[in-house]
Amino acid sequence: LASANAAAASVKAAVTSQPAIAAAAPDVHLRSMQEIATYKIASYDGEIGEVEDFFVETDDWSIRYVGVDSRRLLPGKHVLISALWLGQFNWANRVVKVNLTREQIKNSPDYEKVTEISREYETRLHEHYGQEKSV
Repeated sequence: LASANAAAASVKAAVTSQPAIAAAAPDVHLRSMQEIATYKIASYDGEIGEVEDFFVETDDWSIRYVGVDSRRLLPGKHVLISALWLGQFNWANRVVKVNLTREQIKNSPDYEKVTEISREYETRLHEHYGQEKSV
């Protein structure tokens, strides 16, 4: 797993080296990671903070985790939330709901901002939320 910011340069190089593809009709649900990085994160019992980063699986470029600055809940605390735990996206209001409570997030394992996530941290995170660890 790697931070999307760290992987962006290699993706840009790969994309710019590919031949142009004919433009298709825009997908109203397609958003850039850069845009979503400005969205707020909220649980169903209140606001948590803002998206600040994405962590992608470098084998297939799937988004595994969203890094969240939880300033609305605990100033200075940063948390990771699995993409599988994201709920409803409100595109108009730029808000992503998570299927977790504020209390769960408040007590989640501390996350130090790094470019890669260790398997040990992933295990602790999934155990805290009572979720099975993805492969």
